[in-house]
Amino acid sequence: MSRTGDDLDRDLADLPPDLRWREWLRRIEAVLFASAAPVAREELGRVVGQGASVDLLIADLAVDLMGRPYEVAKVGAGWMLRTRPAYAPAIRAAAAAEGQALSLSEFDLAVLAAIALHQPVSREGLREIFGRDISRDLIGRLATQDLITTGPREPRRGAPHTFVTTETFLAAFGMESLRDLPDPEQLADAGLAGPSEA
Repeated sequence: MSRTGDDLDRDLADLPPDLRWREWLRRIEAVLFASAAPVAREELGRVVGQGASVDLLIADLAVDLMGRPYEVAKVGAGWMLRTRPAYAPAIRAAAAAEGQALSLSEFDLAVLAAIALHQPVSREGLREIFGRDISRDLIGRLATQDLITTGPREPRRGAPHTFVTTETFLAAFGMESLRDLPDPEQLADAGLAGPSEA
């Protein structure tokens, strides 16, 4: 019997295969339910037996949750449970959910979108995009909400910090990866951005 930290029986060898699978499935659901951030495959692998496939368990959990108001979503390198988009109006209408909303102005969202589309991007790069300086306070607000973090610096002395989006950004906007961002040409066609310049 394989055990981890708190004497968790990972292998469940005393259970028949179908009940073992069901228990592993419920463990993964419980871990995802308890986590506010995406959970990586390695972390989920700590609650199931060595022969279990986390990917297959996630696929089965997705099927189990069909018809429920929440779903398993791939976000970055992990998974999380999130409310299905059809229920967003109900959540917004609930008084308890008001404190969970992102507190971003229209300009904050524009800067966040620019970071997402041009990352890694420095404050200087953002100044070129918007034609004005972007305040440290604004960058701080986005970082405090864990929507952005510092990115790589150029390999030269005194290179400025750059900014990139986080998995929290992906989760907040319902994306699996940055490939889900709209193409800059699509944004321009929709009148939401100017044409991109190479």
